[in-house]
Amino acid sequence: MLSVSLLTTTQIILSLLLYAGVLLWALARVSWVELVADSRRQHLLFGSVFVLFVLWLLRKEFDNGLTFHFLGLTAITLMLDWPLAVLAASLAQLALVALGLDDAGALGANGLLRILLPVLVTVAMSRLLERFRPTNLFLYIFIAGFFAAALAAVTTMLAGLGLLAWSGQLRAPDSLVELAGYMILVAFPEGFINGMGIAALVVFQPHWVETFDSDRYLQEPFDDGDH
Repeated sequence: MLSVSLLTTTQIILSLLLYAGVLLWALARVSWVELVADSRRQHLLFGSVFVLFVLWLLRKEFDNGLTFHFLGLTAITLMLDWPLAVLAASLAQLALVALGLDDAGALGANGLLRILLPVLVTVAMSRLLERFRPTNLFLYIFIAGFFAAALAAVTTMLAGLGLLAWSGQLRAPDSLVELAGYMILVAFPEGFINGMGIAALVVFQPHWVETFDSDRYLQEPFDDGDH
């Protein structure tokens, strides 16, 4: 993630407007009546806020203002669906700002990088998978979980590099091989964490995962002997 010193005034304003607009759209899409009436979803929401907050505390801060940490948004998005995922992540981010661990001026830029982009990539991959209506549980775990999370991490990294290049704060990698190494470095662990999380959820608590069709993925295998 980025500190405010790495951003221009234009980037700060534009990113904050875009982040605020998507956040308001997400809040408008939340079924508040269902959320208030369903204590289970409330527990999942606030549990997600806590998990993201703790996960984002496990970070590596560099002297130039860059911060590296895992995202965790793919598993949260698949579990809560995107409006509540955006809300949960935004609450976790506000907690980091309140504790002085994130720059308030970079709220919009970091919201785009650590929240909106991972959620967007996850939703896109999940909906693309659903177009084929697969019945293999492994496909959901690998594509919607592992691969979507890995792609989200790479997309976030490239977008962050783009912001730094725009602000003139980027020292470009020496070669494409070095860039590819960075991509692998962020993609695999992010994919592993989210993939394992989703695998555990769909096996032990499939009803917690909003985007998981348990009737299709967990149906009994077809047996010719039944005829």
